[in-house]
Amino acid sequence: MVVRSELEKLGIYRSIISLGEVKIKEELSIVQQEKLNIALKKSGFELIEREKGRLVEKIKEIVVQLVHYNDEQLKNNFHEYLSKKLHHKYTWLDNLFLEIQNTTIEKFFIAHKIERAKELLVYYKLNIIEIAYQLNYHSTAQLVGQFKEVTGFPPSHFQRISDIRQIVNENV
Repeated sequence: MVVRSELEKLGIYRSIISLGEVKIKEELSIVQQEKLNIALKKSGFELIEREKGRLVEKIKEIVVQLVHYNDEQLKNNFHEYLSKKLHHKYTWLDNLFLEIQNTTIEKFFIAHKIERAKELLVYYKLNIIEIAYQLNYHSTAQLVGQFKEVTGFPPSHFQRISDIRQIVNENV
């Protein structure tokens, strides 16, 4: 409703509005785009160009695929891998990601690696050395440091959760 109201205030009536997306049937002038962007930001929304939005979604897909569904270790540098895959310099991709997602690619990547580490600890009962190797950490200390930074807890905390869960399931 807010988006429709802002579009109507700018005299833009030929549009299709659905959850998270607006398709405008007429070409907007630069002035109209700027006014729309300002109005949307005041309401907590943001105008994202289609191609940039798709590129950010592609980055997210690649990260999720690498971390959660790829059994092989990433042998190359992640920055180089992403640059080659998307045909853009990593710095440009990271700035775009930061602009749209309000976080860096690296932080997004680390967050997913830690989520995967928690899964491997709790559900697959892997030890920290196996997890560090599988998630391509240089050392277990690096993994433990990032784990604590992201979750606020050491990996051993999640191992205890797994142990408690197993005891409860055995007694049920």
